[in-house]
Amino acid sequence: MKKNTWCLFIAGMLVLVVILSGCEVIFPPTTYEPTPTKVRYDISYGYRVNCTGTGRYEITYVCNPPSVLVGTVTYDRLYNHEYETKTLVNNTFIRWNVSGTEQQTYELGITAHIIANNYLVPDLNGEDAVTIQALQEKYPAIERQYTQPQANETIWFINPTDPNITAIVRTVVENAGTNNSFLLAQSLFSWLKKNIQYQTHAGEEGVRPAAITLQMGNGDCDDLSFLYISLCRSVGIPARFIRGYLLTVYENETAITTAHAWTEVFVGGSMGINGWIPVECACCTTSIKTDIQQNFGVENAFHLRLFVDDGSNQSLAYSLSGLSYVKYGSNRNIERQPFAEIQNYQELTAQNLVVTSENTRYYE
Repeated sequence: MKKNTWCLFIAGMLVLVVILSGCEVIFPPTTYEPTPTKVRYDISYGYRVNCTGTGRYEITYVCNPPSVLVGTVTYDRLYNHEYETKTLVNNTFIRWNVSGTEQQTYELGITAHIIANNYLVPDLNGEDAVTIQALQEKYPAIERQYTQPQANETIWFINPTDPNITAIVRTVVENAGTNNSFLLAQSLFSWLKKNIQYQTHAGEEGVRPAAITLQMGNGDCDDLSFLYISLCRSVGIPARFIRGYLLTVYENETAITTAHAWTEVFVGGSMGINGWIPVECACCTTSIKTDIQQNFGVENAFHLRLFVDDGSNQSLAYSLSGLSYVKYGSNRNIERQPFAEIQNYQELTAQNLVVTSENTRYYE
C-alpha cells in the first residue's frame, strides 16, 4: 500500500477496535475564533425634522426605547418637550406631538448608553424544553397568542396555515422523529438555512409575505423571520419577531448600525428567558451546523431591541408602518430625515465559543 493509504487504513482499524470494545469515542470540542461578547457604546436614533417657510405645522413621531437581553441600558429623550410615554401592543413608546409656526429643526428620538453581553442557551439537546403537546397544555395563553396568522388589511405576512408551509412542516416533523419543541424548532431552522438564501432586495419596497419568500427561495432579515415564524407556528411552536438594530464593527473599532429583525420561539420548561429563546434567521456562515451553533438560541451583543411582537395584527401593522405623521399648509416645507448613530464603541470582552462533543456550548 502507499503510505497515505496505509495510514488511513490503520486509523480506521483503530476506530473500529474502540467501537467494538465498547469504549466511547470522544471527539474534541469545536472552538470558534474569538468574537466580542461584551461591548459598550452610545447610540442616538430617531428623526431630524426641519421646518421652513410660513404657517402652522403639527408633527407626530413615535419612538421605542432600547433594551438588551443581558446588560444595562440608560436612555433619555433628545427633545424633552411635548411628549408622552404610552404602552401599545405590549411595548413602551415615547410619542411627540409637536406644533408651532416658527422655523426650527427638531431632533426627535432617543439617546442611550448601552452595555450588552452575548446571550446563549447552553444546551443544544433541548432536554429542558417541553413537547408540543405540553406547550398546549401548560401554556395555553401563549400558544393561542403566538400560533395564529398575522396580517395587515390585505396581506397575510405570517401564515402558518399556508398549504405549502404546512406540507414542509409535516416532512420536517416526520424526519426529525421527535416531539421536543426545541429540537423541532432547530430542525425547522435547519430547513430554512438549507433552502432559503439570505438576500436583500434593493429597489423592492416593503416586506415580503412568508408565502412569497418561500416561492422566491430568498429574502432579507424581515422575510426570513416571517417565514421561520410561520414554519414554527404551523407545528404549534409559539414564535414572534423582534425589531431593532444590528451593529457592524470595523477593524478600526468604528461602528455603524442598521435596522434589523430576528425571532424568538417559545419552548417552555426552564430554557431561555421565561421559555423564550432567540433565533437569528439572517445568519450566513459556512455550514448549517455552524449556523445552529452560533445563531440558534443565541443573541449576540450587537443586537439592540426596540420592539417585540405581541402576536396581533395591530402589532404587525405597527412594525410595518410605524406611527408618525406631519400636517402643514402649502407655504410650509417639512423635511424628515431618519438617523441612527453610534459613538464611543468599546469592546470590553472577546471570547471563544466552545461547543462540546455532548452538544453543549459556552464562552471562554
